[in-house]
Amino acid sequence: MASWSKFSSICWNTYIKTQIASSNFDGVVQVWDVTRCEMLVEMREHEKRVWSIDFSSADPILLASGSDDGSVKLWSVNQRTSIGTIKTKANICCVQFPSDSGRSLAFGSADHRIYYYDLRNPKIPMCTLVGHNKTVSYVKFLDPSTIVAASTDNMLKLWDISVGISRVIETPFRSFTGHTNVKNFVGLSVSDGYIATGSETNEVFVYHKTFPMPALSFKFNTRDPLSGPEAEDSTQFISSVCWRSQTTSTLVAANSTGNIKILEMV
Repeated sequence: MASWSKFSSICWNTYIKTQIASSNFDGVVQVWDVTRCEMLVEMREHEKRVWSIDFSSADPILLASGSDDGSVKLWSVNQRTSIGTIKTKANICCVQFPSDSGRSLAFGSADHRIYYYDLRNPKIPMCTLVGHNKTVSYVKFLDPSTIVAASTDNMLKLWDISVGISRVIETPFRSFTGHTNVKNFVGLSVSDGYIATGSETNEVFVYHKTFPMPALSFKFNTRDPLSGPEAEDSTQFISSVCWRSQTTSTLVAANSTGNIKILEMV
């Protein structure tokens, strides 16, 4: 399955197991059938690069996308035109549905903030989370009332959104430090209270929600199994991490040179 532009994000449909969505640097969102290796639908309303897409786990035909054009769009996979738009003043870097609902959505922005919306009232956010001082690159739901966000300010922050609605929350529940992230997208994944992120030191860090310092870390080995030892390259960084579904013991991580490792937490 090929695209004429660089891919920026891909996402599996939780219920329709043969279906994935992708977004690219031209601002196009596409839905694919992986068994037939063909595109099912193409959405072309974004005006700039789409950084992030996410399928709702509660509604298998609902898809969200966030773009450099400052908009979040909601899509039905059965049609080419959007079914809703949230317009903001800054680039959108990440979008995320909670696992238990298709009626709410969180997204992170280049204005350093996280916004949490009830999609039945898209004119104003239920919560605005303020605390990062650089671009918010990822948001994930640890559970329906807890959001963890990553930023290029070297910080992960944990937010309790059950403390109130229609308000600005300025104090995170917890902040996590130890990894290095000042420039790149280094990945973020959560599972059963554990938080995995990459680092610009070519390391993977694992935190637990109850403690602000890393529980574990793993540095990518620069020794190639075929060519032998390689010179240390300070420009390498971790670009993506993902926990294996329904388990916190196995993590897959990739770095900027294309190396992929499967890690087991013991």
